[in-house]
Amino acid sequence: MKETINIYCDESCHLENDNEKAMAIGAVYCLQSKKDEVFKRIQEIKRKHKLIPRHIKYPKENRPVYELKWNKVSKSQLAFYKEIIDYFFDDDDLSFRVLVVPDKNKLDYEAYGHTHDTFYYKMYFSMLKVILNPEYSHNIFIDIKDTRSREKVHRLEQVLRNDKYDFSKEIIRKVQQVKSHEVELIQLADLFTGAVSYVHRGLMGSEAKQELVAYIRHRSHYSLLKSTLVKEKKFNLFIWESSKK
Repeated sequence: MKETINIYCDESCHLENDNEKAMAIGAVYCLQSKKDEVFKRIQEIKRKHKLIPRHIKYPKENRPVYELKWNKVSKSQLAFYKEIIDYFFDDDDLSFRVLVVPDKNKLDYEAYGHTHDTFYYKMYFSMLKVILNPEYSHNIFIDIKDTRSREKVHRLEQVLRNDKYDFSKEIIRKVQQVKSHEVELIQLADLFTGAVSYVHRGLMGSEAKQELVAYIRHRSHYSLLKSTLVKEKKFNLFIWESSKK
């Protein structure tokens, strides 16, 4: 029986008319057998920084726990976020990949026979295809962000199966929507995807976020502005460019 890889996905500024320049789709992934160990370690770091009350037995429904997110980065929590980043880079079981569309305003959907929706799924597949390995099976988890989440999950599963001819579900076991506050690695995907998106949108408004971007650059040894080699396993970046000049 094949070993399974769990892929936890997030997206930033992916809507067509959100007045944001850059779009990013990212994923943190690890072996399914390592998932519980990783979740536990992230929870321990949250407890250390007093972001999970010690009297709460985790996990627990309706629990008042801290959800790590790029939008929550603040000066008061920088030590926490830096420790989370250190944990990611120091743990060989964890990897991240992100695809960035640098300027949505320059996209000419009609020239390629696309709508924004079909382009979105093409980009999602382009992000995932480097992660998918025919020697493994895969569970793909997507954060619930809007009322179309169920439709997105179904459509993405169709796109992936058709491309990989995976009608027996041997490569892609499932594509499932989840609630980010319940899934630690969706939160980590949000953090890294948000940071890369922040860089490509040219934002400078938050000193805390700028400091965290600098820390990610330091730990990854990448500027976050250029694509890495395709085989980069730890922190893989793909800056998409149109083939039409």
